[in-house]
Amino acid sequence: MKVLLIKDVKSLGKAGEVKEVKDGYGKNFLIGKGFAKPASSEVLEEHAKEQLEKEKALAQEIAELKVLAQKLDKCEIVITKKMGDNGHLFGSITKDEVAHALLEQHNIEIDKKHINEKLNIKTVGEHNLDFKLGHGLHATLHVDVVGE
Repeated sequence: MKVLLIKDVKSLGKAGEVKEVKDGYGKNFLIGKGFAKPASSEVLEEHAKEQLEKEKALAQEIAELKVLAQKLDKCEIVITKKMGDNGHLFGSITKDEVAHALLEQHNIEIDKKHINEKLNIKTVGEHNLDFKLGHGLHATLHVDVVGE
């Protein structure tokens, strides 16, 4: 019996593969537990269409992320924070503050989880932040910290 795996099965294969298995194992375990579907022509065509749609969605997402990366590379944000007598800030600049300033100043909404490095900005001046956008794409944002 041929089955199309829907989920990864440890000793058999990965999702999306077509495997030849014994009838009882295929019907009772794989299909019964929802790990596979019978490999009929309709199921294989449907699977191929789903894969094509996923690839198109992935290509669209990557294109959007490239545009976002180009925007971030050109952007500069200014963050104003209270400063002590020694030139150091009270506290440090957080990822939330960077994301909020980016939204306010350039209308770009980004998740703070995309900021790649630990923020340890405690001094005024210019800093560059690395953003990890996913799918191997990175962007650099220029942050200018001004003390009050």
